[in-house]
Amino acid sequence: MTPKDDHQLNTPVPEDDYTLEEILAEYGGSLEHQLLREAEAPRAPAPKPPAVPAEPGPLEKPEAQSTSRPPAEASPPEPPKTPDPLQEAEQAAAADVARLNIPHPRPISLEDVVGSTVDAVMEEAREPILPPKHGLFSRKPLEDTESLPPPPEPEPEPDPEPIGPEPTLWEAAHDARQLYIRRKHTVLLPLFTALPPTLFLLLERYQVKVPYWSGDREVQCAVLLACLVLTALLCRHVFLKGFGMLLRRRCVAELLVSISALVSGLDCATRLLGGQAGETMPYASVSCLGLVFAQWGVRRESKGNYDMLRAASLDEEPPYLVTNTLQGACKQRGAVPGFFTTAARSDAATLWQTALLPAFLAAVLVFAGLSSAGQERGGDFLLNLSAILPAAATFSLPLCWALPWSKLSEHLQKTGCAVAGWSGAQKISARRRMIVTDTDLFPPGTVQLNGRKLYGETQEQAVSLAASMARAAGSGLERLFNNLVRSEGGRYEKVDDFSFYEEGGWSGAVKGESVLMGGASFMRKMNVRLPADVNLRTGIFLAVDGELRAAFAVKYNPSENVDFALKLMQRSRIQPILASRDPNITPSLIKRKFSRGVHMEYPSLSERIAFSEAEKDRDFPRALLFREGLLPYAETVAGSLRLCKAVRRAAAISLLGSWAGTLLTFYLTSLGAYELLNPLALEVFLLLWTLPVLLMADWTGRY
Repeated sequence: MTPKDDHQLNTPVPEDDYTLEEILAEYGGSLEHQLLREAEAPRAPAPKPPAVPAEPGPLEKPEAQSTSRPPAEASPPEPPKTPDPLQEAEQAAAADVARLNIPHPRPISLEDVVGSTVDAVMEEAREPILPPKHGLFSRKPLEDTESLPPPPEPEPEPDPEPIGPEPTLWEAAHDARQLYIRRKHTVLLPLFTALPPTLFLLLERYQVKVPYWSGDREVQCAVLLACLVLTALLCRHVFLKGFGMLLRRRCVAELLVSISALVSGLDCATRLLGGQAGETMPYASVSCLGLVFAQWGVRRESKGNYDMLRAASLDEEPPYLVTNTLQGACKQRGAVPGFFTTAARSDAATLWQTALLPAFLAAVLVFAGLSSAGQERGGDFLLNLSAILPAAATFSLPLCWALPWSKLSEHLQKTGCAVAGWSGAQKISARRRMIVTDTDLFPPGTVQLNGRKLYGETQEQAVSLAASMARAAGSGLERLFNNLVRSEGGRYEKVDDFSFYEEGGWSGAVKGESVLMGGASFMRKMNVRLPADVNLRTGIFLAVDGELRAAFAVKYNPSENVDFALKLMQRSRIQPILASRDPNITPSLIKRKFSRGVHMEYPSLSERIAFSEAEKDRDFPRALLFREGLLPYAETVAGSLRLCKAVRRAAAISLLGSWAGTLLTFYLTSLGAYELLNPLALEVFLLLWTLPVLLMADWTGRY
């Protein structure tokens, strides 16, 4: 190895004479290595450096010692020595330190190192701990000390519907009866005053001349005006309802019919007062028939309300009421407050008309102006308006809700039921599901006891235990064993730790004894031995402390009304949900006793118990039932479903016919084709659109 120094002196030195530090110093080691080496070297008393002039400044800059020695006195000259590379490296490092103004390193003791370490640890303890990052690519594990997020809060329950001040059902029924009596005979007389103009036009259509009518336009205008005035007076309830609903911010068909009658009467009066009857026949006859149909709808609506309230007021505390739950319609026990509030809400036809009829009315005014002034026939504005308005207010619009509602309320009133108007019918039929319990399928009198057998238990004690367990379960067997308790002189015992079993049975503790009650399969699964001679498909067994004590033979007799109700639900596509607590009432038993085509949903045990708990899901009374059994319940829900279908379809057809009639009459009046758009043709057009509504209204009450 041939080391080189800054003076380029080449001196062969053995390789073993150098250490690692010398090699680094020889090759010009860095300043940091030099400082580190000097700090690690032991402190030794250094010779006093020669005095040098101090330089101004905060730090002293030591000058490098000269390598030349002063001449000694009387000393012989020494031979030149080879410069030491390590010494020259140290001198170069000292020159760099002086040049860079670096202070002389101070030695560090062990106490200083420990103190600085402790200070650093305390400083880290005082710093805030940042939250750990748990990203997708984070490698830091989750610490146990981290707090988990709190569980989500349960959703708040919806606020109950407000119940405003409402009269008693008897007072409401009395008011509805008075209103119906005032409107009861208001259809026949308007019909007699509205039909003559139509009959005269029909006779002229078949070339039959009518005296004082045919060929005289002024007489025709006078007769039409007189018939229209008489019809309007007799149908004053149409005007009262139309403008009364307008005050409640409702635009209904009766309002358009009233405006149509006023415009037609103004057209006839203008012709008579102006002395120009014109060649075109006025459309007052169409307005007369429109008033008659609207009055018919008002009368039928009041009849439906009266029938509904009359049935609802039979008893202040009805035995059952129907409410809507998340699972479907449910028959419960409760009170009637809120029934009148639900019944007073607007129906679907009224809501649809309120949304669309203002647009129809605005379109009628625009079309009347375009077909008259737009065609340079400004004098025909009233004529065109009187032709387009009856087409917009079709004969069927006032009947969309009135006829189906009166049909259903009349049918339910005969069966001892009442539905709270459109809102009640829509609520209980929206999900097409009905919760059916034990007493619905087997009402009182259809469950009988065919026999009993005791095993080491007194008759009184066995009946008391069975009745106590049936009452704690809340099943349909409670009434059966209640009669046994009364006849046998037993008593009810307190049942503790009562439980239901999915296998079809109950368990409880009576006076410290474990009591089991259920079917044969339940007893076998609970390791209760049954005698070989006992084979009951619908039997109820009683065991105490794992030993059989009594067996009861229960017979379930099917009812024709229940069978008809199940078939009615099947035809109406309503799904029954079996929420029974009796271990014997299962879908297989229902298929054996009733029609085999009936499909019944059978949920789990917990769901059946929750469905049968009527008090937990109680809501506003949507319907009232005054009869036992499944048939009134099924008729109420099925009839409500039919009512909603009929009203929606009738409203859709009527609004479609109204829009089609508006466009058609605008097109013909703009062309001036009054011969095609004569009053008789317009009446036929409106009657054809009324026929489907009449058929659907009749279909509502037939099931």
